[in-house]
Amino acid sequence: MMNRRLFTRRLLAIPALPLLGYTGPAPRRRIFPNRLHRGDTVGLITPGSYLTDDGLERAYRQIEELGLRVKPGKNIREERGFLAGTDTQRLDDLHAMFADPEVKGIWAGRGGYGCGRLLPELNYRLIEEHPKVLLGYSDITALLNAITLRTGLVTYHGPVGSTDLSQYTRQQLINAVMQEGQYADIRPVDEDQAAYVITPGQASGTLWGGNLSLLASVAGTDYAPPVRGSLLFVEDIGEKPYRIDRMLTQLRQAWPLEEAAGIVLGVFADCEADADDRSLTLRETLTDRLGDLGIPVAYGFPIGHVDHMSTLPVGATAYLDTEKMSLTIGE
Repeated sequence: MMNRRLFTRRLLAIPALPLLGYTGPAPRRRIFPNRLHRGDTVGLITPGSYLTDDGLERAYRQIEELGLRVKPGKNIREERGFLAGTDTQRLDDLHAMFADPEVKGIWAGRGGYGCGRLLPELNYRLIEEHPKVLLGYSDITALLNAITLRTGLVTYHGPVGSTDLSQYTRQQLINAVMQEGQYADIRPVDEDQAAYVITPGQASGTLWGGNLSLLASVAGTDYAPPVRGSLLFVEDIGEKPYRIDRMLTQLRQAWPLEEAAGIVLGVFADCEADADDRSLTLRETLTDRLGDLGIPVAYGFPIGHVDHMSTLPVGATAYLDTEKMSLTIGE
């Protein structure tokens, strides 16, 4: 008969699953990739939708203006309907960049659609053994959360290569991923986008999240981010309030949102109802779906599809203070 103390020690050594009903792997130990130095080579890939010639030229120009060199993926000009090539071609480019010792960071050229299709076939062991900066947002949300969950590699929710970088966005990017940068508190910056508190308070936890549509798309899968005790950040663009309601309702029913540490809402660009719609406002919708969770929730941070965008490390620790309307990165 097993010794009771030995059995207890073994039981406590089993990592707790982060979600009720979640059957996938528990989050791994965190791996922080090396920061980028001027002169480093960055791999430019299109894991989702096709990147236009103008977008590609802009990506090259902006990456080189940061003092970095561009190495394009072999299949970066491939196109298959709404995708930037076949799943195999897009996967090959992502894997090749992680395996290439010359490449120090990987930057998605654009989002669009298609990253979720790649998640089952990703070589997570390859990625874990060759940790590098991985950067993007929007559809790239799917890759960031899945890779951080499966490997422990901290990934970066920030501009894609074709994003027109404002001075704020550029500096936030440097602060997050480049050697000369240093994190500063992240606060609302756009006066035209009114920030507000839904539920006041302070919270700290591991950052997970990204685009709401992508988060809803992975709910109920093994690629969903852990929620319990985490600081969840969420943004979206071009969705009517009833659609925001639908996706948040899905997350409430799939995840224990009330057990998150807090929720940081970006700017939901172009998400108001039309004047003649029978609809709640965006603020009313967010308050209705998130205001009764009993955790701190605040809206209006520079996250997502906005001109002035912060770069957030998925998998790192952060601290939210709704009184100061500040988000502080712990690492």
